[in-house]
Amino acid sequence: MTSTPALMPEPAPIVACTVSSNVQNFDLLIEDMEAELGDKWGDLTYDDVLPFLNQTDARSLEFLAVALGAEDEDKLSVVGEIIRAAKEKKVKVILVAEDLGPMALHQLLRLGADDFCPYPLPEGALHEAIQRVRKPKPGVSVQVVDPETGETTVQYGGTGREGVVLPVHGLAGGIGATTFACNLAWELANVVEDEKDKDKAKAPRVCLLDLDLQYGSVATYLDLARRESVYELLSDTASMDNESFSNALQLYRDKLHVLSAPADMLPLDIVTPADIERLITVARRLFDFVVIDMPSTVVPWTETILHASQLYFALLELDMRSAQNTLRFVRALKAEELPFEKLRYVLNRAPKFTDLSGKARVKRLSESLDIKIELQLPDGGPQVAEANDHGLPLSEHAAKNPLRRDVMKLAASLYALTQAEAVAAE
Repeated sequence: MTSTPALMPEPAPIVACTVSSNVQNFDLLIEDMEAELGDKWGDLTYDDVLPFLNQTDARSLEFLAVALGAEDEDKLSVVGEIIRAAKEKKVKVILVAEDLGPMALHQLLRLGADDFCPYPLPEGALHEAIQRVRKPKPGVSVQVVDPETGETTVQYGGTGREGVVLPVHGLAGGIGATTFACNLAWELANVVEDEKDKDKAKAPRVCLLDLDLQYGSVATYLDLARRESVYELLSDTASMDNESFSNALQLYRDKLHVLSAPADMLPLDIVTPADIERLITVARRLFDFVVIDMPSTVVPWTETILHASQLYFALLELDMRSAQNTLRFVRALKAEELPFEKLRYVLNRAPKFTDLSGKARVKRLSESLDIKIELQLPDGGPQVAEANDHGLPLSEHAAKNPLRRDVMKLAASLYALTQAEAVAAE
């Protein structure tokens, strides 16, 4: 009688793969992949990836770590195809780049790469990137405790997908950027109700961040207190998690979550680009929309927010100071090869429809600056200042104000656009 050989255990499923011209050029990546995943990962060349994604072995794949060096810049089109194919299979993509130009990196991130790590890999960088792409499923909640009363006030749950980042940058002082940011955030938080859909589970979760650390007035415009916990959060973002971030937020009328400016005036360089990146990462994880009120000053972390944003609203007025500041701002972005195409120019206090000379001035302004003014907001008149002084959004103080109507339309279009993209991604 012949004995039946013992069945060999099935090998562990592959959950990740590196993709490179030669993985031996990225020895630190090999070490970190082995530390994170043991034998549950594989190595592919650029030519091997697309055929592998169509095999049954790829069904367990969670992410690809695509490693590129400066010598790989001529392969960007190939890497773009890999990213698109991975997104179709719902496989995440982490870029590991060494000496890759900023424009090339930006191009790949726009194609859908989920995260980025520089090479040589800083300690723990790959681990953190893997944790981010393995984000919690929808419905995971964190209890938020008010540090002053000790009471649990809100439960924050992950949205299940990265939120949309919408910074608002006033190109001159007193131009109405904070008013626009507050009202846009409030209208986004109410957009489903305005569409007569009473299913609150479908309402977008909206967060408003006031990053004007010196003169931020979001708290004033929404009649909120300025908490010391904001300074504590910003001074130690390395240890920030969902709970500590949520504890620094305030809830406005059970709909809008607000991170106010600190209670005291702080230097703008108290936070670094790394601090801001951590802040936005957590906010995007928890909310569908993250509206950011930016300082009018350009700071080192302006670039960080510009890269993280989907649209970057730049507010100006029909005057010479706005024109000159816009020209300086665009020149600065182009000189640093930053994605200035994300800018969406908003003309506040625009001339009325019947003001033909004013319309002609708007056209000349647009042509002289070589920009496209995509949104013209009407002058809301004294009701805007009154609403701000009372700490109320325009919808609560003067619902029929023309400025409020235009911001409401913008919020509805942004919501509809993100919903359409979400359906397409599924």
